Amino acid sequence: MTPDEQPSWRKPVGVLGILLLIVVWAALVASLSPLVGGWHWALQTVFYLFAGIVWIMPLKPLLRWSETGRWR
Repeated sequence: MTPDEQPSWRKPVGVLGILLLIVVWAALVASLSPLVGGWHWALQTVFYLFAGIVWIMPLKPLLRWSETGRWR
């Protein structure tokens, strides 16, 4: 194998980072459920839709780093 063909350590670390991000985000959102559970159903829907989409934002730099080794 040439150096370009060797697997990078960044990919497994990136996968672990993604899994950690998901677990931490899910725990944070779940910890807010007693508070959010008292809201009107429409506000709960907006909150959970927002919470379900926001965690994706840090993925792009993390995926870029795992592929190229650069954050930007």
